[in-house]
Amino acid sequence: MRMRRAATFQPWAGRPWQQISPSGQRGQRPDFESAFRSAIAGIALATLSPLGTLPGHLAPAAAAEVAHQAWHTSYASAIAQAERTGRPILTVFTGSDWCPHCKTLEKNVLDSIAFQEWAPQNVVLLMIDLPEHGITEAVRVERSKVCIKYGVRNFPAVLLIGPDGTKLAEKRGYQGQSPASWIADMAKSLPDQPAKTAVVSTAPAAAPPGVLDSLDKAIETARGAKRPILLVVARPGDKAARSHSDSLISDPEFAPFVRDNFIVAHVPPTASSGTQEAESMENLLGGVELAPDAVELIVTDDGQTPLFSQSGAQPPARIVHGLRRFLAARQASRFGETAPRR
Repeated sequence: MRMRRAATFQPWAGRPWQQISPSGQRGQRPDFESAFRSAIAGIALATLSPLGTLPGHLAPAAAAEVAHQAWHTSYASAIAQAERTGRPILTVFTGSDWCPHCKTLEKNVLDSIAFQEWAPQNVVLLMIDLPEHGITEAVRVERSKVCIKYGVRNFPAVLLIGPDGTKLAEKRGYQGQSPASWIADMAKSLPDQPAKTAVVSTAPAAAPPGVLDSLDKAIETARGAKRPILLVVARPGDKAARSHSDSLISDPEFAPFVRDNFIVAHVPPTASSGTQEAESMENLLGGVELAPDAVELIVTDDGQTPLFSQSGAQPPARIVHGLRRFLAARQASRFGETAPRR
């Protein structure tokens, strides 16, 4: 049986791009020539400056669907999360709008439930997407730098990168493996995780700048501001939930939006028994216990009544969309209440 060959990303080659079809016939794709010319310019410019931070755009295909953990598109932010968690970075190099094997890998493996369940517990996710259309030249240059750094010439390519930036393993192309087989092969290269200590601290970590660390502080701050409270709720001793909530709060799309429209607080689902804060959190969560690894987003005005809630397991772009709809409905409701009667 003829095996599919990985699409080749060779912007330096002076010939038209070619792809081997499943029937074995070679087809010309001259419409991709402009994309490769842009890549040539990007790689040439990339050699002039050191590796930097990639702009934070979600990858258009796989990243929009993987629900349990957001994909980074910034090499620097992925390294930062890897340093915090000690997990390696699973880096996917793709051409989302021109590479057929990349699309198949995303559909068959990256969008699968098996991958969504495995990835958040084991790796930090990074997508380096070089599409033909839809990104600026500056973004193309920055992403090309990562390709150059790790010698990536063929798409799709998947690398495991350590928190120190060292390449640990790589997979070139995609030959139609099942999600289980693909994950098992990648898992063989995961470094050993440090042994867990007998005592796990449940003390909450310090909140990021601009994010409050208690419901009481959020309520007090909201009294002097015309903004609702957005609570990011996660168990303080749950490493997976804490890692995901930290990543969400620092996301380049989520962070500025909520900072401009909400009083944001990162809080645990419970407080000292018998306190007002404990009663308030129970009301806000509807008396339901927060599941392991879960992150919940709750909007409230008074710290007692939930006005809107959604799972924090969704991609940041989808979360922001939901919050935008809430604010629009809230504004429309208030406008209706204040409109003069005729």
